[in-house]
Amino acid sequence: MGRPKALVEIDGEPLVRRALRVLADGGCAPLVVVLGAAADDVRAVLPAGVRAVEAPDWESGMGASLRAGLSALGGAGPDAGSDAALVHLVDLPGVTAEAVARLVAGDVGPAALRRAAYAGRLAHPVLLGRDHWPAVAGSATGDAGARAYLRDNPDVEPVECGDVAVPDDVDTPEALARFTAQSSR
Repeated sequence: MGRPKALVEIDGEPLVRRALRVLADGGCAPLVVVLGAAADDVRAVLPAGVRAVEAPDWESGMGASLRAGLSALGGAGPDAGSDAALVHLVDLPGVTAEAVARLVAGDVGPAALRRAAYAGRLAHPVLLGRDHWPAVAGSATGDAGARAYLRDNPDVEPVECGDVAVPDDVDTPEALARFTAQSSR
């Protein structure tokens, strides 16, 4: 993208704020953002009440961010005691609050393990119950995040979201332009 994706804007709204709005509107709290590239610039656009944590080794990939986020929720900090974490990426602007609400509906206790599905294809967001955090953190390396843990886990519950959300990444200016053109129709 040529700049940190969190600061890329759609309709004047940075992707990080858009993702936080979707999470809050979908019923998630507390909200924790993991920062990497341009951490100070991203922190400056965060809404009040959002906790920011930094992934010191963010350059190594999304696994570092996942480990930092789970550590922040699992430690002794203000958000400790959460039974589950909903993991969402800023470069998925087609994910809606309705999709998030489906993932967090019902029992979201420590054993929960859910993935959004789009016409049966598993994708993001992902709900990780606290019981899974140590194994997820242990397997989160490079840009794979929790992929291997989720792929091999028979307890993953798919939650169909294809009727209310689109799972497409906006990793390039062209993808962003396609998303913007489609969403304005």
